[in-house]
Amino acid sequence: MPQFISPRPLQLKLRKPRNPLVAPALKRQAGRHQSPSDARTQRQQARLDLRRLLRERFPDDSP
Repeated sequence: MPQFISPRPLQLKLRKPRNPLVAPALKRQAGRHQSPSDARTQRQQARLDLRRLLRERFPDDSP
């Protein structure tokens, strides 16, 4: 049986004031990352575009 019971504080003391810039950051969610097949398709398309551009700019007139 406790001999002494301390009264509860009327207001809870917070450790630090809240930073208002943190709350929106905590609510953000990361976006979906690209799948490896999507990245491969983009690289392939970029390679074909570059090849087409070089072919237009420097035509190959060899027999």
